[in-house]
Amino acid sequence: MSSLAAAPRPDAGAAAGGRLAGTRRRLAAHPEPLVTLALAALLVGVAFAGRGGSALGRATLVEVVLILLGAGAVAVAVLVRPPQRRLWGGVTLLLFAALAADTALSTAWSVQPSDSWEAANLVLAYLAAFAGALALAHVAPARWAAVLGAVVLAAVVVSGYALLAKVFPSISPLDTYARLRSPFDYWNAVGLMAALGVPGALWLGARRDGHAALSALAVPALGLLLVALVVILLLAGLGLSFAMSRTALSPQGRRALGTTVLVALALVPLAGIGALAASDRGLTGSISHGWHQLTDPNAQQPGNDPSRFASVGSVRARYWSNGFAIWRKAPWIGVGADGFATARRPIQPDRLRVRHAHGYVPQTLADLGVVGMGINLALLLAWLGAAARATGIRPRRRWGAWLWTLARTRDLRARPDLRDRQPMTPERIGLITLATTAIAFGVHSAVDWTWFVPGTAVAGLLCAAWVAGRGPAGEPPLARVALPRDGAGWARARTRAAIAALVVAAGLAGAWAAWQPQRSAAANDAALAELDAGRLPQALADAERAADLNPLSIDPLTTLATVQSAAHDGAAARATLQRAVRLQPANPDAWLQLGELELAQGRDKPALRLLGAALYLDPHGPGAQAAYAQAAQQAAR
Repeated sequence: MSSLAAAPRPDAGAAAGGRLAGTRRRLAAHPEPLVTLALAALLVGVAFAGRGGSALGRATLVEVVLILLGAGAVAVAVLVRPPQRRLWGGVTLLLFAALAADTALSTAWSVQPSDSWEAANLVLAYLAAFAGALALAHVAPARWAAVLGAVVLAAVVVSGYALLAKVFPSISPLDTYARLRSPFDYWNAVGLMAALGVPGALWLGARRDGHAALSALAVPALGLLLVALVVILLLAGLGLSFAMSRTALSPQGRRALGTTVLVALALVPLAGIGALAASDRGLTGSISHGWHQLTDPNAQQPGNDPSRFASVGSVRARYWSNGFAIWRKAPWIGVGADGFATARRPIQPDRLRVRHAHGYVPQTLADLGVVGMGINLALLLAWLGAAARATGIRPRRRWGAWLWTLARTRDLRARPDLRDRQPMTPERIGLITLATTAIAFGVHSAVDWTWFVPGTAVAGLLCAAWVAGRGPAGEPPLARVALPRDGAGWARARTRAAIAALVVAAGLAGAWAAWQPQRSAAANDAALAELDAGRLPQALADAERAADLNPLSIDPLTTLATVQSAAHDGAAARATLQRAVRLQPANPDAWLQLGELELAQGRDKPALRLLGAALYLDPHGPGAQAAYAQAAQQAAR
């Protein structure tokens, strides 16, 4: 007992410190989980903060954060990137910057310059996100698995929340339709977010390295993304993963399993063709009817019931037709970024208000014309070339000669020159998965407006930028940057520091520019609140400040004219609304506000002319119709 009492007791604080130090060493040696969680938290934060991208306050917050983070990542890459490393993805980045510049310049001729400014802020934020991910791919190319894991984790979190919000309506406001819309307030965006996680979930479940439990978790994750039975899939995935970890499949067994999967996939379209052939219209009749439903703007639209799953038609054909009609009026430069909604009003066949053309091609042609579409095509080709370089999917000879030689060669093993010379490493498989995820986002955005939803767009841009910035997969990873030892080295370090400082300054300037429309909207709301409280001098000051912060919008001018009318200064109110008409002559709201003011002041004939212009620009607008009818009655009397 005395010996035990005399023995020194271990210090609990020292033991805890040792465990903490061991944890730090393990995280320093394997930082993959932390990088995955950080990127996933960013994607989830963008999804929940930005939602559908239509609310100015939420969109501005996301844009400012993305611009600052992207500028910071680029600045770090400038400081640590060795000079001998090639700037992979530079052409893609320059073309993306050209797209952002064209979007910003379109405010000069836009039919709705305030919307064009907001669209330019969004593209600038996407450019910063793309550049930041490109920079991370340069300084840490070995972290590709963390990017894939982050996209899968973010997709699972968003999809799980969407399901919970539908099962428990108290989480989110009850929706009229039985569709998953949280957190984006748009069901197609929720479906796209789930689709973006599918390639990564398949990669996670099929990879041969890593822990078996993580591979098993890919099965319920995929089930959640596909709205399937999560618990059953988890049990099946655990059993399959641990069974395969004990007994690996032979090459023959792996080949047989792959052949079975390919045959099963090939039977799916054959079954669909058989079902169409057995239908009342037959195969050709069904295809013709489906194409008519898809492309005819006047085709009967499906209802909001389960029959939509069997219908290929939608209202998109009408929106696309409107977009192409707008493009034909301004074929080269378009009507300005995000000007589709305003330019559509004179030609729309109904009262339905839509902001986007529900398709990237008609939207871009209408907004930016041939010039903008040309920049987009060049950007697409540059990224495809960068993706082919990173994934190694590039033919070493012309496709025609390759296919002809392959057709004459029965056994591919007999011609090793036809086989892929780049080994199928885990990183190459991961890069192919990232490229597939980016392509999935691009294909979906081509037929929808999910480009304007920050949560889905940033996830797709993250994958696309990483693939473009990785360079050849066989390139060695980044070496540790050493301190300069001579005068030339210090001169290069100072040059890098200056460039990094310029990048940070540009990021701050971009964030400030993106913040101004929201500042103007806040000042405008303050002016309306002061007007309701009867404090006219303060309301007048807030309205003038809102107009100064956003000189491209007519909303502050409308509020200012309302305050001036309340102060019994009709001449000033008329001059303010005339300024709004000169600012946005293609906007029917400006003419409507001025016409209603003239009507209220008893100037019937000027009001009739002004409201006639508003009705011409918006034939189906109920406000313009009612005001014009009232002006016509008063003028007749």
